[in-house]
Amino acid sequence: MVCAVDVARYILTKTGEMTAMKLQKLVYYSQAWSLVWDEEPLFEEDIQAWANGPVVPTLYEYHRGEFKVNEDTFEAGNVDALTPNQKDSIDKVLDALQGKSGHWLSELTHSESPWNDARGDLKPTERSTNVIPLAAMHEYYSSL
Repeated sequence: MVCAVDVARYILTKTGEMTAMKLQKLVYYSQAWSLVWDEEPLFEEDIQAWANGPVVPTLYEYHRGEFKVNEDTFEAGNVDALTPNQKDSIDKVLDALQGKSGHWLSELTHSESPWNDARGDLKPTERSTNVIPLAAMHEYYSSL
């Protein structure tokens, strides 16, 4: 199966350097829309409901302490692991969202139920390792 680092590297080969926050949100939306369009997860790693929006902790380990990331940040990623259909799904997400800022994408996730429900009653800046369930993502994005 594809790993989140494969998805991150693919995104960065298509877009070039960006903020780590923006990359995390694009990976999140790639997973969400893969669940809807392909009816299967794009990658198996959990996505957690952090204060600034959804985060894949395994990706965070690659860019911890970095504001900007590029494809070299994720050199362990293998873009050839992605099928043409998976690349197409990611490309559609990029077409729709790559022009948005990381902050804008973070605010968007804050207005959507998968992140909000996973956060529960936590304070806005409170740390969380709560997982955003794939079923919640599928249900919400399927309804749009």
